[in-house]
Amino acid sequence: MLTCVIAQPVHPSGPQRMRAAGMEVIEPPGTSLDALRQVIARADAVLVRDSLPAELIDMAPRLCVIANHGTGTDKIAVAHASDIGIPVVYTPSANVQAVAEHALMLMLATARQAVQADIATRQGHWRFKYEQPMVSLCGKTLGIIGLGRTGRILCGMVTQALGMRVVVWSPSLPADEALPPGAQRAASLDELLATADVVSLHRPLRPDTRHTLDATALRRMKRGAIVINTSRGGLIDEAALADALRDGHLFGAGLDVFETEPLPAGAVVAGLPNVTLTPHVAGSAQEALQATASQCAEQIIDVLSGRRPPHMARPDVWDRRRLPQHPLSSEHQP
Repeated sequence: MLTCVIAQPVHPSGPQRMRAAGMEVIEPPGTSLDALRQVIARADAVLVRDSLPAELIDMAPRLCVIANHGTGTDKIAVAHASDIGIPVVYTPSANVQAVAEHALMLMLATARQAVQADIATRQGHWRFKYEQPMVSLCGKTLGIIGLGRTGRILCGMVTQALGMRVVVWSPSLPADEALPPGAQRAASLDELLATADVVSLHRPLRPDTRHTLDATALRRMKRGAIVINTSRGGLIDEAALADALRDGHLFGAGLDVFETEPLPAGAVVAGLPNVTLTPHVAGSAQEALQATASQCAEQIIDVLSGRRPPHMARPDVWDRRRLPQHPLSSEHQP
């Protein structure tokens, strides 16, 4: 029987689909890499929501496929896995609606200081409205850095619901590709930063995208602007962001992702009153979790059955992939 190790909890739809296909599903005694290390040697497949370094991949001699629960594969040793013939599959569309909604929520919560207002209300501090500045987003400009699926959805949300103007900068976007209604293309990142009242990041994390918003870029933003990040923490220089927030150059920030996760105790951004923080949960709406787990399971089954999966981080690995000792039986397949 082929085995899938699920490194961190996922929606039950994923394990159920794999068991229906005749697989055994194993969950480690915890969510850490040390817990995963105890069971990964038995894995023909691994479904992971966090990091998977090369050393753990090498501990699984039967491993034929790694499924990433989400879009970004930067926490997985993709190059190493591909070099030894292991496809890494991912789910580029399963949670994009949820992430766009979360980005919008962080925009509104930061602009209206929703978390701080909640605390003030619970503490009976009714003078809050006289003491804390809040801003409206209606008619303001949203700058979207990286126009993929999530950015396009967010564009529709803010133009239709808030009457915001949208400018986008996305180096990978072909010059002749149509933009969403209401969006305009910025000629450069500097132009977007100088124009936008809110900047939302939607880029993958790679060496060339790390610190897209560094100290220089943050200072080029409009005074009183807001930064939103639901993509990857490494896209922002957090120390520089903290400086820009502390001295009032920026109004606030809404962050779901961080350079180091979990967010370390004593992290500077956690101590700033004009920052709204969430623990990397943008894609964790129940509907998104179900879709993501199901799509991971289907692609694991595809690979172990000899069918090419739709979403591989490195498609070139397919023709030289590591084969399972016993492919899944066709009697369980749809």
